[in-house]
Amino acid sequence: MSDPTTGPSARRREAVYEQSVDGFGTVRVLPLDPAADAEVIHSWVTQERARFWGMLDADRERVREIYEYVDSLSTHHAYLLHRDDRPVALFQTYEPEHDPVGECYRVREGDFGVHLLIGPVAEDRLSGWTGTLLSVFLGYVLADPTRLRIVAEPDARNDKAIARLLRTGFTLGPEIRLPEKRARLVFLDRQVFDRRS
Repeated sequence: MSDPTTGPSARRREAVYEQSVDGFGTVRVLPLDPAADAEVIHSWVTQERARFWGMLDADRERVREIYEYVDSLSTHHAYLLHRDDRPVALFQTYEPEHDPVGECYRVREGDFGVHLLIGPVAEDRLSGWTGTLLSVFLGYVLADPTRLRIVAEPDARNDKAIARLLRTGFTLGPEIRLPEKRARLVFLDRQVFDRRS
């Protein structure tokens, strides 16, 4: 059975954003299709390296159900990033005022939440891989001028993710308690991203 995320159907799926990065390739942001993409997402979220994503024990059907639920919401969205027509990362967005995160800090007008999961290490992985994918996705998110500040809440024990976000220009916020984890809020102001881009 061919993988629908890398075959012709993935290439035909319309990207909501596309950027060519010198020396890296073309990165496309595709809305996640819960049925077509469940297999690839399941293969990522059940790896030990993705333990902070909270789905280590989920089967493929459960992953599909979770993303069908996300897809049913108008305030939360999931995307696959493709590099040259191959899926390489999962990103999710949310409106903090419609998410449990919004109950843990004072939401400002223009706040917009993101989650990030980079796929497994590829044979052709280049230096700056994660930073490039994150930069492209943030460029997509901040193309909307109403989004003034990006909010993320990595697991408080995920030092690697927190360090990556800080290198991108995020600043540390408070530690919070969510139903599924203890998290560390981080924030990125639009002006900071614009200066670094």
